[in-house]
Amino acid sequence: MAVSPVHAPRHRRIRPTRSRRGHAIAAALTATVLAGAAGSAAADTDTTVVTKPTVVLVHGAFADASSWNAVVERLQHDGFSVVAPANPLRGLAGDSAYIADFLKSIQGPIVLVGHSYGGAVISTAAAGNSQVKSLVFVNAFMPDKGEALGALGDRFPGSELAAALKPVPFRNADGTSGTDLYLRAAKFHQAFAADLPAAVAAVMAATQRPIVASAFMDKAAEAAWKTIPSWALVSTRDKAISPALERFEAQRAHAQTVEVDASHVALVSHPDAVTDLIRQAATGGGSYYAQPALAGTGLNTLVLAGFGVLAGGTVLMGFGLSGAARKRREPGR
Repeated sequence: MAVSPVHAPRHRRIRPTRSRRGHAIAAALTATVLAGAAGSAAADTDTTVVTKPTVVLVHGAFADASSWNAVVERLQHDGFSVVAPANPLRGLAGDSAYIADFLKSIQGPIVLVGHSYGGAVISTAAAGNSQVKSLVFVNAFMPDKGEALGALGDRFPGSELAAALKPVPFRNADGTSGTDLYLRAAKFHQAFAADLPAAVAAVMAATQRPIVASAFMDKAAEAAWKTIPSWALVSTRDKAISPALERFEAQRAHAQTVEVDASHVALVSHPDAVTDLIRQAATGGGSYYAQPALAGTGLNTLVLAGFGVLAGGTVLMGFGLSGAARKRREPGR
């Protein structure tokens, strides 16, 4: 026969459940906080963040910064910060100093790119600047220290630049005179931009910026390609700088090199190829330049763990004291 609960003998029940529940909650709380602390400690081991470099584009002679327009659009589409400062074209020493000072206004890593005469400028301007991580030379002069551009250009046949030049004398503010060099409009297309439509080349000829003649006699003060990883683009149909010279310079600099079927202005006629090369230089062979992050907060991790243990112990102590109080109140104790 079943025993009715009403007539069942009443027994004093021992209540170990809450005590065990307190242990379980405290243990769970402690484990959770410790797990979070461990996760924080693991995260602290990652001390680098990924930073895209700023790409600085330096134009050459007989051109201006707009010659980079198509490359700028592609790099900006990729999320790069891009600047194309004006190259004064007043002489290698002064132009290099100008670009070197401009670079100081940029924070973070830099990929420095030069076209034509701009290659000689960046090779001097980058010297001693630890922010410049890569150099990219596009149909460029890459002089060694002590080399003059005119003499360097004469080492290999194939350039039609000298025959296309038009000298224009000018007077400086102090009364001294100088000579600017332009490209003759009638020869601009063939010598400078043969793979562009004639109408496009005509606009470029009309808006060209001259370079002071003495720049080709200036000797390079530095050769940053000796210490900074370099990339080079050679145009096989270049009539301004001999492709043979471009190959020689690239090999001498141990530059990673690509060749394209283009004229001297590959940056205008083949912007995809030029942009791809800059991307390679920007990734340094695999990943964007890593910058140190804030140091790992190991002390914070230990503190969190300590609080976790303390919290667990407090909860456990609370349940223990509560249980002890109940036992004292129970009759017969």
